[in-house]
Amino acid sequence: MLPIDAAAHSSRWRRRHPVDKAVLGLGLTVLAISLPPWPGAALVLVTALALLLGPAGVPAGRLWRAYRVPLGFCVTGALTLLVRVGGPGGLVSPAPDGPLRAGELLLRTSAASLGVLLFAFTTPMSDLLPRLVRAGVPAPLVDVALVTYRMSFLLLDSVRRVHRAQAARLGHTTRAATWRSLGGLGATAFVRSFDRAARLQTGLAGRGYDGSLRVLVPEARVSVRFTAAGGTLLAALAALTFVLERPLS
Repeated sequence: MLPIDAAAHSSRWRRRHPVDKAVLGLGLTVLAISLPPWPGAALVLVTALALLLGPAGVPAGRLWRAYRVPLGFCVTGALTLLVRVGGPGGLVSPAPDGPLRAGELLLRTSAASLGVLLFAFTTPMSDLLPRLVRAGVPAPLVDVALVTYRMSFLLLDSVRRVHRAQAARLGHTTRAATWRSLGGLGATAFVRSFDRAARLQTGLAGRGYDGSLRVLVPEARVSVRFTAAGGTLLAALAALTFVLERPLS
């Protein structure tokens, strides 16, 4: 199981309906994208971080390990706005208002990423995907998503086991050995994934699979109070943004 999925299963909001958490988490993401970067995205970032570390109870270390990957993409995208290719300054020159634009983009993307992580850290996929059928998503698409989600864990487990076995046999002592081990790892994972898929198909056929996977979904009801509080928080952030709005420069 991935660390973020394990955290979602042990979250304080685990038993809440996904709609409650979607209104709050995805609402913060929409605000981060649509509001002015300053102070809107900054307020969203601080709010999402406070919710994750406070009421949601996400450990700071686990949050950082999950957040640093999208944050790296955010920083990389922002750095490209610092330079300009071509023009009177030469082949590569500092872009006019580059730091300002880079800061605005970094604020937007990092805040939006935290909003998505708020939903991901509190909502297991096993709770979300089966409910999509009730929302009108075709059942075959949900079944494919469920199987793919399950197979991804099996594939990651196979890769981890093969990598550990290669390391125990000194398969990473030199650069050449590492490349050979990497090729063997890819080939083994490819073969094992097909083998597991065939075994899964055989198992489903033996259990009378009729084109629909039926799974037990934990009982949960949409909390009007929680959803209203989330909507109120989002509205307050939007209003506070327009009250405090100032140029970033």
